[in-house]
Amino acid sequence: MPSFEITPIGTVRNDRTDVQHTDNWGAVRSTITIDERFGDLCLQGLEGFSHVEVLFIFDQFPADGDHREPRPYRGRSDLPPVGVFAGRGPRRPNRIGVTCCAIESVHGRELTVVGLDAVSGTPVVDLKPTMVEFVPVNVEQPEWVSRLMSEYFQP
Repeated sequence: MPSFEITPIGTVRNDRTDVQHTDNWGAVRSTITIDERFGDLCLQGLEGFSHVEVLFIFDQFPADGDHREPRPYRGRSDLPPVGVFAGRGPRRPNRIGVTCCAIESVHGRELTVVGLDAVSGTPVVDLKPTMVEFVPVNVEQPEWVSRLMSEYFQP
């Protein structure tokens, strides 16, 4: 398959630096500073939305090239093994993360969000406003996921 290159559009800044601290993201306030090449009006109109989808790169995790065998989720032996595309963690072929975050403020090239599960210094590759028409209804997931994620976005 052909490969392609992605250039970050901005960078995350917050008080989280430990990539091993993987829960309690709900109150994390992050500022995403957009690169100056997009100009000071690049976020204009985003303030009218309550949420934004942030696409970012898990660049601070080591690359893991073997994705053929299912593994226990988060490496926990008490959880079932899942294939690489049945999880949302950082150990992925292209290390792309995506999180829907509440917008707190928009000022020039700075977007402040709450609930972004990316550590400080993480490169952002795209932003998309969250639109009701794109949010699915009747989402289903295994019970163990609900149990596991119960602490993820807690403050």
